[in-house]
Amino acid sequence: MSSASRLSTRVLLVCAAIGVGTGILGGAAGWLTLVVLATAPWAYGLVLGSHVLPGIIAQQVVRRAWVALLTHVLAALVASAMAPQWTFRFLGTAILFGGIQEAVAALTRYRVWAAARFFVSAVIIGVLVAAAVWFAADIGALAPWAQITYLVIGVLGPVVWTAVGLAIGSGLRGAGVARGLSRR
Repeated sequence: MSSASRLSTRVLLVCAAIGVGTGILGGAAGWLTLVVLATAPWAYGLVLGSHVLPGIIAQQVVRRAWVALLTHVLAALVASAMAPQWTFRFLGTAILFGGIQEAVAALTRYRVWAAARFFVSAVIIGVLVAAAVWFAADIGALAPWAQITYLVIGVLGPVVWTAVGLAIGSGLRGAGVARGLSRR
């Protein structure tokens, strides 16, 4: 591995801090999943969408390759400590969401950090997850209004959480967390 592609200790520490913070939220979302699926499965996209945060915040702050995937995995490990029944789902989600976020960033060779790029990954994640959960949670058995609501929330949930993540990441950058971390 060339020295230009290595992640410094500072970058790793920032990713770890973001991973811990978002992992705590992910663990809480894991427990909330049980309640939402039992009472309002059409709203699950809002809960699942929160899992985009680690990569969005990390990429917005650090703006380097691999930080989304790394931060997602760290967040999944923290979330797994809080909600161990979801360990494999947390890790799978981390790899899927982090991989999509990295792939979209890689398409621009990690040079474009406009908000639109983040929202592209959010829509891709929303569509993929909405389709997968549709079958896994048997959304087709719900009333038509609930099916439509599920699809809208399932796709828009990650988009809304991406906006939250961008705001948090921008705040961290403004506070100086990213000083000396990103390459332009």
